[in-house]
Amino acid sequence: MNRYPWYISIVLVIMMLSVGACTKEDVTNVSSGITQVTKAPSEKTTINEKDFRNVIINVARQNIPAVVHIEVTQRQDVVNPLSSIESDPFFRRFFNFPQEPRRFKREMKGIGTGMIINRDGYILTNNHVVAGATQIQVILSSESRYEAKTVGTDPKTDLAVIKVSAKEKLPFVTFGDSDRVQVGEWVVAIGQPRGLDQTVTQGIISAKHRQGITDPSTYQDFLQTDAAINPGNSGGPLLNLDGQVIGVNSIIASQSGGSEGIGFAIPSNMAIHIAKALMSTGRIQRGWLGITLQDITFEKRKALGLDMSKGAYVVDVVTGGPAFRAGIKAGDVIVTFDGKDVADTGELRNLVATTPIGKEVTLGIVRGGKKLSIAARVGNLEDSAKMMAVSLRDRLGVDVRPLNDNEVSRYGIEQDQGVAISRLEPKGPMAKAGFEIDDLILRVNEQPIDSAERFSTIVGTLKSGQSVNLFIVDHRSGRAGNIQVAVR
Repeated sequence: MNRYPWYISIVLVIMMLSVGACTKEDVTNVSSGITQVTKAPSEKTTINEKDFRNVIINVARQNIPAVVHIEVTQRQDVVNPLSSIESDPFFRRFFNFPQEPRRFKREMKGIGTGMIINRDGYILTNNHVVAGATQIQVILSSESRYEAKTVGTDPKTDLAVIKVSAKEKLPFVTFGDSDRVQVGEWVVAIGQPRGLDQTVTQGIISAKHRQGITDPSTYQDFLQTDAAINPGNSGGPLLNLDGQVIGVNSIIASQSGGSEGIGFAIPSNMAIHIAKALMSTGRIQRGWLGITLQDITFEKRKALGLDMSKGAYVVDVVTGGPAFRAGIKAGDVIVTFDGKDVADTGELRNLVATTPIGKEVTLGIVRGGKKLSIAARVGNLEDSAKMMAVSLRDRLGVDVRPLNDNEVSRYGIEQDQGVAISRLEPKGPMAKAGFEIDDLILRVNEQPIDSAERFSTIVGTLKSGQSVNLFIVDHRSGRAGNIQVAVR
């Protein structure tokens, strides 16, 4: 008598055939000490039923020692929400409020996951796990506890590198090539969901190249998985069945607050690029072309008479920027970047950002139905700030700046929230709408503003004459409200 019904045997055979054992690999030990397998298996061997049962066990046993529990403490100075009422003579007269300090200290604690990426104690995790932390403690699988320091963070990819100085020999993970990951591939997640150390879950890759999941100004190319990911898993590894890290677990889509089978991981190739830069200099430099892009919708494809649905449509070109100097024009469709096909605007943005500054690349474009090749030299995104400021003046007649500590305290606004007006063109759109210098802008078209760059980016995507909805705070009265302004 068969041990399993016939249909279970078929499922097992399919699963066995889908799993390959690496027989030949190229292992690259980069100068940062991060190990990555860069070559796909050239041969595949059949895994029998017993081996398949043990494969997740082997992945867990191999990687759990290199996965760490992170505890963070953040101490904040918080504005007393009653301070504005206490200073009102009416309330003081009739309610006799006791005098309270205008600010008080608050301590917040959080947890997350990280992975040791080399023998020197460097640990990769999410930026949102350690951002703003005044103290970071790392607990190894051996229960050893170490103080960690932040090496560098990158909010634009939600990645961070921290470091511990350990006396013991540290295990570390090996990275795989996330570009070779296939939809339907089995994966394993390891982390500390809700503080439960060394939790292992499994699932598959549900989709690749997910974008628009978080802040649209960030760099996104998520792997989607149905492996259970919960609060506390952030920063932990997503592994293939060869035990290689192919993603960094980052966020979930959930109405319940827990896993609903929709989790997202930052691909390992992006993570390695960011980790190496942070370990080397503590900061990230990104490439820039100076173009505003849109995806090619069905309507745009029809209007332009294109025979393709892939590529990135150029809406605008920043005067004086790298693309402008190269001869790129509004209305061009970029279909390849340095020999790589461009699927959409998100992919092109990521390709440009990771290209070394100063490198000359070839852009394949379609202009007026004809295919052209144009050479462009990639610029530095940091240099774009001045050009964006010029664009902002042209479109709204305004310059903006970050909020200072006094404004954050006075209006009870969180750090890195909003910008303030620093210059107004007397006859510009903003001045005509009644804005004054030092007024605050917190949201644009319901999108939160955390920097002048973010504000410029959103405004840059608008068409001439289009109205933009600004959520503002009047610097004189402190009152907040929405005002619409038409861009030039």
